[in-house]
Amino acid sequence: MCSKKSVLNVFLLVALVGLSSWGFLVHRTIHQIAVYNLPEPMRSFFYTDMDNLVANAPRPDIRRNKDKTEDTKHFIDLEAYGPNAANEMPFEWDAAVKKYGKDSLIKWGWGPYNAMVQLDNLTAAFKSKNKDSILFYAADLGHYVADLHVPLHTTMNYDGQLTGQKGLHHMWETFIPEINLDQFMLYNTHQAKYVKNPAQALWMDIRKAHLLVPQMLAIETEVTKQFTPETKYRNQMRYGKEVKAYTKPFAEAYAKALGNTVNVQLIASANMIADFWFTAWVNAGKPQLTLTREVSGNLAKELASFKQNKLIQDGLLISKKDKPED
Repeated sequence: MCSKKSVLNVFLLVALVGLSSWGFLVHRTIHQIAVYNLPEPMRSFFYTDMDNLVANAPRPDIRRNKDKTEDTKHFIDLEAYGPNAANEMPFEWDAAVKKYGKDSLIKWGWGPYNAMVQLDNLTAAFKSKNKDSILFYAADLGHYVADLHVPLHTTMNYDGQLTGQKGLHHMWETFIPEINLDQFMLYNTHQAKYVKNPAQALWMDIRKAHLLVPQMLAIETEVTKQFTPETKYRNQMRYGKEVKAYTKPFAEAYAKALGNTVNVQLIASANMIADFWFTAWVNAGKPQLTLTREVSGNLAKELASFKQNKLIQDGLLISKKDKPED
């Protein structure tokens, strides 16, 4: 475990720099894809309120402005728990608390365990058959699950700040999707399935995400050799402060060097969200899902567009109908 001094230093860094997650654009895109990957009757149930579900996908990030306990629900700094924590941390919260202590878990991120809390909340909502509660917890659960597929949400070097690559977080998960989403393959053949051990499944994906961190850092270093400081960085206003950020040409070069990595993690997020939504419904006893209105032919049209990877081209991707956040 890290020393108290190291804990304080990194805690101050977190407080000063702040943490983000997949940008609003991606969170909303992921939730829409997850709806398409559901079986009936769940797909139609969520589709009738998909605008609401997609709009609220970023809500946990918005809560950070007022709720001081929100931040550490979105990530886990694995290095704080030992050199092989990704493979050794308990899947269950009680076992993790016994091994590391609750205070350490809250301080260094308890994202995987919080996701299980949200899964239980959604299961309870399905049992209650309260549609508002179902939509609320489905949106929140989806957000937290998606965040844990971002590699930099699994490391203390969450913004590249420990390796002189500050700003990498925003570039990887927000800037690159904003400039390249129309080139992504959003369609995939995944069909939501029941997950017998959700915690184990989530941790498997977290391990895969964590393994990407060294590659992300190394590629940034290599791409930097093609740029000068003046062409690599720009000054921009973010949250009312002027900060140094990567330029669009650098982000494009970095994205090209990454290949389809960001795209793959986006789709992995959507697939697990669909699986977790379906699992919550099954665990609730598969309650009857009442539609508040008839599902129009628009769903069939959207599914056809989705299968052809033309959601953006056909103007059907909800997240692209609004200007993405800066």
